[in-house]
Amino acid sequence: MLPVSSRRDFLKTSATVVAGTLAAAPAVHAAGSDVLRIGLIGCGGRGTGAASQALRAEKHVKLVAMGDAFEDRLQLSLTNLLKDADIAAKVDVKDAQKFVGFDACKQVIDSGVDVVLLCEPPHFRPGHLAYAVEKGKHVFAEKPVAVDSPGVRSVLQSCAEARKKGLSVVSGLCLRYDNGFKETVRRLHEGAAGQVLAMQANDYRGGRWSKPRQPDWSDMTYQMRNWYNFTWLSGDFNVEQHVHFLDVCAWVMKDEPPVRAVGMGGRQVLTAPAYGNIYDHLSVVYEYASGAKLFSNTRQQKGCKNDISAHVLGTKARAELSERKRGLSIKTGDSDWFFDGKENQMYQTEHDELFASIRAGKPINNGDYMCKSTLMAIMGRMACYTGQLITWDMAMNSKEDLSPPEYDWKVRLPDPPVAMPGVTKFV
Repeated sequence: MLPVSSRRDFLKTSATVVAGTLAAAPAVHAAGSDVLRIGLIGCGGRGTGAASQALRAEKHVKLVAMGDAFEDRLQLSLTNLLKDADIAAKVDVKDAQKFVGFDACKQVIDSGVDVVLLCEPPHFRPGHLAYAVEKGKHVFAEKPVAVDSPGVRSVLQSCAEARKKGLSVVSGLCLRYDNGFKETVRRLHEGAAGQVLAMQANDYRGGRWSKPRQPDWSDMTYQMRNWYNFTWLSGDFNVEQHVHFLDVCAWVMKDEPPVRAVGMGGRQVLTAPAYGNIYDHLSVVYEYASGAKLFSNTRQQKGCKNDISAHVLGTKARAELSERKRGLSIKTGDSDWFFDGKENQMYQTEHDELFASIRAGKPINNGDYMCKSTLMAIMGRMACYTGQLITWDMAMNSKEDLSPPEYDWKVRLPDPPVAMPGVTKFV
């Protein structure tokens, strides 16, 4: 993890990310047929999917290196990719290009790749992104980009450096690459709903997975195998998954950050030690400078009503944004609009645009919004965990670093405590 930046440095870096102009991309590979060599870091289900989409993005690409903390995950991912007849010929990962352990990221990046897919647990993303940019690699970075504020500040610095070097950094906040969501938000930005008064973001899902501890597993192995259930690795549900629809609401607000947030949450159903120390429900109210409020609710409990959607209430109309059928609409009561345009596969589109940007020498940099939306999610978690009002400035400058004492399989990592509102302190 990089050192915590000062408030002044962070603000300066943020301004650079927002205002910086795109530098000319490196000439190599631009508008040519040279093979772009891809390295995958994080070989779980999402990493395997991202690799598949990257290999479908264009003809002249190859997956040449893979890295993961665990060898079995890497081998399973490779096996599944080779089973796909459409991309198998583009998979060329020799034994010497398979890297396992905490140094796998650096080994993949140093192995001669051009493009890096960062699909590891979110805790590691800031450090991995920093190293990829340092070494001049284009990056696809899954969401969220960090689990704490020092991590967000690190990513902002890396994205600013990527701009200077002409490197693409494409975010896994995939709804921004969905045709229907883009058209709906475009209309909202043009005033179709009038001034935004309130928004609601729901993420109600079933339970979540956990893996029973095996006799030969160390503390680190156990927590890494169950990364989703530990705040230091995933950031909690509000950060790891709900960031998608928090990002949609941030997008509607033209990426203006909320000024403050209050929240509540806890563990009601998923209370067993196997579920680590994250909450199974969180509710956050974000307030904007305009007075608009975002009511954000999440739940991970089996046997309950599921709903993943965002809703916008404006002075002229109300809008819904969801992935369900006819779930993109703006309703005035007199003249209702539903998206009926061309649909696309957003997961594929983000990779198509990444590789097209490299070939064209016109880098994409999603750094600003992916950092703001991640910090917004972290801000909500802070409000729930502490029970305090958290301002954007507080979240932005927090010194809470969730990193373990060291990255070693034998390090002692006691079960982390569950946050208690009114007791857990803001750092």
